[in-house]
Amino acid sequence: MDANTGTVVGENGTIVRTTDGGNSWTIQASGTTQTLWAVSFTDANHGTAVGEAGTIVGTTDEGDHWVTQPSGTTFQLRGVSFSDANNGAAVGDSGTILRTTDGGNSWVPQSSGTGNTLFGISFIDTNTATAVGGACGIGGESTIVRTTDGGNTWTTQANPGTVCLFKVSFTDGNTGTAVGDGGVILRTTNGGDSWSPQTSGTTKTLYGVSFTDTNNGTISGFALGGTGIILRTTDGGNNWVEQTNYSLPQGASAFYAVSFTDANTGTIVGDAGIVLQTTDGGTQWNSQPTVTFNYLYGVSFTDSNTGTAVGYENPDGMILRTTDGGNSWVRQNSGIGDPFAGLNFFGVHFVNSNVGTLVGQEGIILRTTDGGNNWVQQTTDTTDWLYAVHFSDENHGTAVGFLEGKILSTTDGGQNWATQTSQATGLLGVYFTDTNTGTVVGNDGVILRTTDGGQSWTPQTSGTTNQLRAVWFADTNTGSVVSDQGTILRTTDGADLG
Repeated sequence: MDANTGTVVGENGTIVRTTDGGNSWTIQASGTTQTLWAVSFTDANHGTAVGEAGTIVGTTDEGDHWVTQPSGTTFQLRGVSFSDANNGAAVGDSGTILRTTDGGNSWVPQSSGTGNTLFGISFIDTNTATAVGGACGIGGESTIVRTTDGGNTWTTQANPGTVCLFKVSFTDGNTGTAVGDGGVILRTTNGGDSWSPQTSGTTKTLYGVSFTDTNNGTISGFALGGTGIILRTTDGGNNWVEQTNYSLPQGASAFYAVSFTDANTGTIVGDAGIVLQTTDGGTQWNSQPTVTFNYLYGVSFTDSNTGTAVGYENPDGMILRTTDGGNSWVRQNSGIGDPFAGLNFFGVHFVNSNVGTLVGQEGIILRTTDGGNNWVQQTTDTTDWLYAVHFSDENHGTAVGFLEGKILSTTDGGQNWATQTSQATGLLGVYFTDTNTGTVVGNDGVILRTTDGGQSWTPQTSGTTNQLRAVWFADTNTGSVVSDQGTILRTTDGADLG
């Protein structure tokens, strides 16, 4: 958004943010473990990220909180672009285009006129946008579609390419650049009525492009098994010059995305935690420090500032704590560990800023009453991998298991855990609105409901066989379930979801 503020997304729901030009990066809780492919901010506060299985998450507070938005699709979403805080579109596999005019509260599918994958999109204003993609591989084709009426109609544009196009950048309604496989660069100065190839000087895959005005632009890319590439132009692409003045972390080679805020200041990200920044138009690229890219599986916030995220780390599992809305995270000690393989913590829930419980592999349950300064292991009779936990108050809680489908319940803050009968396996999510009323979800579209504190669980009809990952209820009757295939289920009467 400016020379100092930027956001990067990636595998396993990773979102990291910088406010000091990349000198430091802090983890933000995305609320998803799906890979995120693209992110778009219209100002410092309003942003949207998209990814696998139709995942869309949005923020209105600089990323302190990311909220899952209903996509209505299971297709992978590859690109996203907003012209302002309300108006934007996401694109993806099978020609998917989703449009929002209310900041992502609702997304409406639009007809793109193509079945090819769309990888990138650039919105200039509320009406004008261009999306690019194609059918990749031998005998493939490039795809460019254009709208001038907010996406009500999309028109296929002719272009001289037969390879996939991955990203596109427009600086006004007429002037844009698209990049893709085999070193392809296409340029238009008439809104896409015609596209002309430019000489890149490379056959590497060009995957990112960013123009700050009609003349100044940067492209990033990679070669499978080879090295990355950075190209820079100051004359609208008449000449592209490779930039080589940078160093990379060990094992890193591919550049996946680039973003410039002005002609001089830009950032490139890539594999193995690559973050490169320039403040002189690319004459020099400096490697920036990154935060952990370990898997993070669970997160729980009790207010806008105070939250805990859990995941994998060797040897003692990953526990991260923030008290400033995710601007900074502090590592906490679990008190247990496996020096040979490390530990996976999958779920966490805090009932207030001090009292919380986390669950993980092989029946691990840890409890804190001082905000995570100290964690105490609790005893269970299961070695099932526990994926989620939820407490209705400090004493009453439920945890669910994946491998054996165990449901564990406590009425005394975890001093004792009792096994409940469910007749299900592959359980992944749990939510209670009070001590008696709760819902569990899992594999094969399983939804179980209890109104007696788990003494009995009743199957509900979900209408899907997809894996249901998480469940949340606003009150006894109103709830939502999400899956790893983009399925979103909703109930307003506490009964069957669909």
